Amino acid sequence: MKHIIIPACPIQSISTPYTVQLDVLREDLNHPLIQGNKFRKLKYNLIEAQKLNLDTLLTFGGAYSNHIHATAAAAKAFGFKSIGIIRGEELATKELNPTLKDAQNMGMDLKFISRTEYRDLTQNHNYHHLQEQFPNTYILPEGGSNELAVKGCEEILDERTSAYDFICVPMGTAGTISGIIRSAKPHQKVLGFPALKGADFLKESIEAYTTHTHYEIINAYHFGGYAKFTDVLIKFVNNFSAESQIPVEPIYTGKMFYGILDLIENDYFPENSKILAIHTGGLQGIEGFNKAHKQFI
Repeated sequence: MKHIIIPACPIQSISTPYTVQLDVLREDLNHPLIQGNKFRKLKYNLIEAQKLNLDTLLTFGGAYSNHIHATAAAAKAFGFKSIGIIRGEELATKELNPTLKDAQNMGMDLKFISRTEYRDLTQNHNYHHLQEQFPNTYILPEGGSNELAVKGCEEILDERTSAYDFICVPMGTAGTISGIIRSAKPHQKVLGFPALKGADFLKESIEAYTTHTHYEIINAYHFGGYAKFTDVLIKFVNNFSAESQIPVEPIYTGKMFYGILDLIENDYFPENSKILAIHTGGLQGIEGFNKAHKQFI
């Protein structure tokens, strides 16, 4: 059994002309491939799969899924086989994009299904026939969020982060922010920046994992929805990455940093606030984004 150890990541300061302190916890540096919150979410699930003597990880995702990519990398690193159930049967007849090509090269068996079947599987957690079809398999939900994932995300914060007033994090399935809310200090306010439009339902997801209420979901910076973007966002992401030397992408982290700096400029944060932004990784998606849109660094 391989030990699963996630190293402490550096905290980097961002210079602003305002009276607040903005720092970034570089979780994107915790592993070159599993990377960021995905490694945190997978950690205790991998340990559980090892304890159960299961030899295969099976999970779900779209064509550019960070979770699919990270699960394939984790399986290869820790001695599992892996299966990816991919949304969109039409993708089976097309050239694989960089995300899926990487996953396949890391040993993941890709299985493409219709969007209707995918929705039934992921929304209803209707895994019975999959368990029968693929015995000795540990099934991870879409996005990787479950109780063990939230437990892993609690460990993003440590003794170094206790002095901050605000903790900011991108949001997808709400697993990462739930863990952060559970481990944040009582005086800290956690701000979630959803990557998708109409994300009020994520509050229910958070409430399934914690009764803590010291958080706010900031819905103003989704730029039209998941994987949507504008020229303003692309320009911001390119400039931010170049000036800060912190690589970000336009799906999750770019939207969060745009939102944080806009809130700072509009006096959302009290003077002398200490703000910590969690860089959750997702950088593998840049290559695919470039190939599709040709607008990115």
